[in-house]
Amino acid sequence: MKITNEMQKILALARRSNASDIHIVAGLPPLFRINGEVILADSPPLSRDDTKRMCYGLLNAEQIKVFERDWQICCSVFEESFGRFRVSIYYQSHNPEMALRPVMDQIRTREELSLPEELEDLSRMASGLVLITGPTGSGKTTTLNFMIDLINSERRCKIITVEDPVEYVHSQKKAIIVQQELYTDVKSFGSALIHVLRQDPDVICVGEMRDLDTTATALTAAETGHLVIATCHTPNAFQTIERIVSIFPDTQQPQIVAQLANCLKGVLAQRLIPTANKKNRVLATEFLLVEAPAQRHIREHEFHQLVSVIQTGRRKGMHTMDDSLYDLYQAGEISYESAINNSSRASQMRERILNESREMQ
Repeated sequence: MKITNEMQKILALARRSNASDIHIVAGLPPLFRINGEVILADSPPLSRDDTKRMCYGLLNAEQIKVFERDWQICCSVFEESFGRFRVSIYYQSHNPEMALRPVMDQIRTREELSLPEELEDLSRMASGLVLITGPTGSGKTTTLNFMIDLINSERRCKIITVEDPVEYVHSQKKAIIVQQELYTDVKSFGSALIHVLRQDPDVICVGEMRDLDTTATALTAAETGHLVIATCHTPNAFQTIERIVSIFPDTQQPQIVAQLANCLKGVLAQRLIPTANKKNRVLATEFLLVEAPAQRHIREHEFHQLVSVIQTGRRKGMHTMDDSLYDLYQAGEISYESAINNSSRASQMRERILNESREMQ
């Protein structure tokens, strides 16, 4: 598949502008998300025929069949000059449009990514389930690939990933790495995971736990001696566990709760926040380590009590999203408005900041 000159110019401009996303929408010029804001390119508006041609030009024959059947598709494209891009194509008013995201060309360090130090310990576990959660565009895939690279650098093992799509292509270091892409190498996450378990993996990475079959297989894998790392679209630790349990029928939920209590090792929730100078974004996180207190609350269906576990576990590196936002505000990295607007308890965040200001006077 050859990327057209028209598309190459858009991808080049995105890289030069350090855009986090590109939007191709009929009736508007190409749009770029830069430091969280959507900016119009200085070029003519795209027609419906333009967007259709550009979308179909990035798909192979099989992907076109999937798109026309499902009316949406995610895939990746690679252009040697500009690197790899994740592509999400969808219909608006029965006309194809798309969003593209430039993906990393190198793995950054934990310190550069502002990830908790304890995440490295979770990456070194021999078995269990580790969940990375957060909204779209919060850096979950970047964190997942950091963990893969760390394992690849330290362990002689076999890592299998199932991704939608593959964003970063890992080179072989100490580990054997097999990266499978949805609709290119496998037909679904659920069916792929069943076959992955027959391929002698040590570590399994799931691009998204999005349905019952995928979730059930991932839990079984984590219980049977594999380290499973997966992403979800939930905002915090306790809602992540609620969401996983709610996927299943009532009759299966006691079994799923027991499995989660036994195999879940940690949850990292992420959110990217504009910096105070509006020139970049910084990572805010919530981090839960699942040890005896958390296991007990999960078994007893007291998921909301996990917030208390996090609050009392700071010496072990645990922290809430509001703790992270407060620390970023105190460090001058984000504005007061960003701290309040992203807080789950805005009134408590205002009071906390106000009390700190009084104490400093």
